[in-house]
Amino acid sequence: MLIAADKFKGSLTAVEVAEHVTAGLRRAVPGLTVSAVPVADGGDGTVAAALAAGFTRHEARVTGPTGAPVTATFAMRVGTPPAVAGGGTAVVEMAEASGLQHLPGGVFAPLTATTYGTGELLLAALDAGATSIVFGVGGSATTDGGAGMLTALGARFLDADGAPVAPGGGPLRDLATADLSGLDPRLATTQIVLASDVDNPLTGPKGAPAVYGPQKGASEADVATLDAALAHYAEVLGRAVGPKAAEAALAPGAGAAGGIGYGALVGLDAAFRPGIDVMLDVLGFAPALAEATFVITGEGSLDEQTLHGKAPAGVAAAARAAGLDVVAVCGRLQLPPEALAAAGIRRAYALTDLEPDPARCMAEAGPLLERAAERLARDFLV
Repeated sequence: MLIAADKFKGSLTAVEVAEHVTAGLRRAVPGLTVSAVPVADGGDGTVAAALAAGFTRHEARVTGPTGAPVTATFAMRVGTPPAVAGGGTAVVEMAEASGLQHLPGGVFAPLTATTYGTGELLLAALDAGATSIVFGVGGSATTDGGAGMLTALGARFLDADGAPVAPGGGPLRDLATADLSGLDPRLATTQIVLASDVDNPLTGPKGAPAVYGPQKGASEADVATLDAALAHYAEVLGRAVGPKAAEAALAPGAGAAGGIGYGALVGLDAAFRPGIDVMLDVLGFAPALAEATFVITGEGSLDEQTLHGKAPAGVAAAARAAGLDVVAVCGRLQLPPEALAAAGIRRAYALTDLEPDPARCMAEAGPLLERAAERLARDFLV
């Protein structure tokens, strides 16, 4: 049995999910051989999944989204493909530096939150010897197009008076010139993969401000301000780097994490890949799958978003290609059987089937998950 599940957000980490599922399976089938590859799709929990896979923990003190210092973690492994020989692969999660969890008192700052700390975190990875970086984005408090990140890495964004523009997406409306010539030279020889399940462009009706701005406290007026500011930002970058700035603004992933995907594509020459595909490679999923006869995946909520690049869909696709059955565990299930089947998932076991009250379901997720796994084992293994 191979358990390859994501976290149950707000309840259990991916590692804890695997532990509880294993306990439930073995309650029904004592001595059952079980292996686990906790997974993530590039969003929050990505570093934790890498650490569970044997990467080494590194910490850095960086600038949080509102300017206060925060401690951020990244993961590192020397010699891991696709690292350049002699170098290492770092897994960097932007939410560790610039995520919603770092907003003091949970108060949103839609116009002024900055990704500067994410740039500092990338610098820390370079200092640790990374020659390949998996850059997971999601869960951001920011909508600054990655301008803060690029500033920390050596870029300059100036207003008409030659002064640095203030942090955040809103002040980008005052941007007059952009200079990327001071970017850390190590970036030119570093392979950077933008790992995300978001394929939105930078601006417009499906852009970062319109789709994700309200989740970060942006009012309708704020969304309009941010959209115009980011469009202007892309225009100014076009004068600095040429046509690729406009092309990148429309590219899949540009709108990820408040447009930090755009900053990575333009300034860091990052390559965009669906987050789950990248992470399955990095976490060693293929070797584990080769030894499996049955796969269990899952996440907190199996819903429409699951079908668009989330971890369970990626795991199921890989397992189905290998000819293996896949079942899922989840906190709540919002997909009909035909949608599950289309995704390659035979059946899903939801904790809400055992405990309908959402609050209790989250509070007692571990024991409930063991019961669900025991039921799964009796259905498929006994």
